[in-house]
Amino acid sequence: MRTNIEIDDALMDQAMKAGPYKTKKDAVEAGLKLLARQAAYREILKWKGKLKWEGDESIDWTQPAAEAPALAPAQATAIPAAAAAPRATVLTAAEPPPRTRRARR
Repeated sequence: MRTNIEIDDALMDQAMKAGPYKTKKDAVEAGLKLLARQAAYREILKWKGKLKWEGDESIDWTQPAAEAPALAPAQATAIPAAAAAPRATVLTAAEPPPRTRRARR
């Protein structure tokens, strides 16, 4: 979408230096993505302490997925389906958490 806006030159210079942006468009798009991501994080933080984990406690979530040990095909078939796939909802910044009703106490 083409939009013409007037942006403070000093602010644009700061933004261009803050990241490796080659064009003003890149800097503006990065700023807009940052705002959208922060809003998604705030939405996710609303769920802090309200979700119950029912998965495997032995999984080390501090390791990136690429560094996690891969299972050999024989090992992968030996794991029961319930243990192989923890039951938890994975939320991403792009999608808001599902809305649910609270149970009455």
